[in-house]
Amino acid sequence: MRENPIVVSESDADRLRALLGAQDDSAHDQAHLHELKAELERAIVRLADEVPADVITMQARVRVRDLATGREDEYTLVLPAEADLAARRISVLAPLGTALLGYREGDEVEWRMPGGLRRLLVVKVTRELSDRAAAAPGVPHGAGRSSTPRAPRPAVS
Repeated sequence: MRENPIVVSESDADRLRALLGAQDDSAHDQAHLHELKAELERAIVRLADEVPADVITMQARVRVRDLATGREDEYTLVLPAEADLAARRISVLAPLGTALLGYREGDEVEWRMPGGLRRLLVVKVTRELSDRAAAAPGVPHGAGRSSTPRAPRPAVS
């Protein structure tokens, strides 16, 4: 579990809690699901306009570098029904998906995966304009958390 709480929007938090509530005791990897539930319980809820553009949210595309191998991969964080590993769309309920949720560019992610402990560097986060624009001002959307507190970066015009 992370030291600092993640920041999630009300809508993402509601969707994730509903997903976790729908999982039964026979669900695969109960320990991992418990970790996601614990992250959500201590999450800070934010409005869409309070989430910096470089934060990994639902529907964000993220490029990560494995710090052990140097290999870079790109994924889009999605709900389980949208997951497609061949299309690099990873479920937020997968260990890697949960690990990435709420981090931002430049952060190092350390998380226990089925294959062991992995350390990743978040190289790039891209959020579609429609992702941020879909929520009107004041409407919750997106998620974010920095492993080290930082002020939001100024907008570049």
